[in-house]
Amino acid sequence: MITVGVEEEYLLVDPETLLPTPLVQQVRAAARLAPIADEREVQDELLQAQIEVATPVCTDLVEVGGHLLRLRQAVAAAAQVSGCRIAVSATAPVRTASPVPITNTARYVKMQQEARLLVDEQLICGMHVHVGMPDRETGVAVLNRLRVWLPTLLAMSANGPLWDGRDTGFASWRTIVFGRWPVSGPPPRFAGLADYEARADALVEPGLIPDRGQLYWHARLSERYPTVEVRCCDVQLEADDAVMLAGVVRGLAATVVAEEKAGVTLAPCRPELLQAATWHAARHGLGSTLVDPTGRLRSSEDVLSTLLRYIGPALEENGDHREVTSLVHRLRRRGTAADRQRRALAEAGLPALRALITAGATTS
Repeated sequence: MITVGVEEEYLLVDPETLLPTPLVQQVRAAARLAPIADEREVQDELLQAQIEVATPVCTDLVEVGGHLLRLRQAVAAAAQVSGCRIAVSATAPVRTASPVPITNTARYVKMQQEARLLVDEQLICGMHVHVGMPDRETGVAVLNRLRVWLPTLLAMSANGPLWDGRDTGFASWRTIVFGRWPVSGPPPRFAGLADYEARADALVEPGLIPDRGQLYWHARLSERYPTVEVRCCDVQLEADDAVMLAGVVRGLAATVVAEEKAGVTLAPCRPELLQAATWHAARHGLGSTLVDPTGRLRSSEDVLSTLLRYIGPALEENGDHREVTSLVHRLRRRGTAADRQRRALAEAGLPALRALITAGATTS
């Protein structure tokens, strides 16, 4: 069975204004004192108003959900003790004119020196799903086959419609902000592992990017773990929705590994089409149409149905079918987190939005 792990990034915000609050060191110190979170599971991020958690390696979705709830509760309690709250939104709904200080590491200082405005505006939070691979060659094969589904995953996860106090018109503004880095967006198709390594080296060796950590493709090989890391998703309002996405990603990984072993022909996908499909998903979420893996524009309902049929056998084999399909049906019924943010703001203003994006820190 393919193992899975999840990383989540959260904003640290003022409890009244929702303005980003640079208290990561205090929150981490408080979290270390809690018996329910290990120090390695709670980490700094680029900006001091962000914090990241990472689950252990899990074999089933119950484990994933339990660890995410445990870590969310630990960090939320630490934030409250420190005078702030954690917000599970992919974008900071409001900001001050002054930039948030960076975390003082050599890597982050260099990033700020080279791309100051990009760093200042990196008040965005994602969710990364790691799926275990037997070797890196298999991982590259998975990247090649998984990439056509990344826009659908992005649309399902959309949770960032607001920026600078107004609606951006996008379901995932995080995707647009993150897309300004030199290497970002959908990964290319690779001829094999040697091609992947050569392309990465060709970017790092001349100094175009400082290290492989800045291969900001929406899916890539992890350099720390024997995994494929799917990075396209926004952080989720509720742990259950993160569990759903983890299950879908694992189902996709298992399905495409089986296709690779069976020698199923890999259908071509033009890079410009995949890039446009990604932009379309970031713009509309599930509220309109999606580009399916064959390149056709279809209703989001049809594409989600196709996805569930495609990964259905893998979900059954993993024991994930009932949970994932029920959570996907719930997503279809109530809309994405971006839809829910917009409804909260329209119906009751900032207090309702504040309650929505901070409540998910402690509930499923």
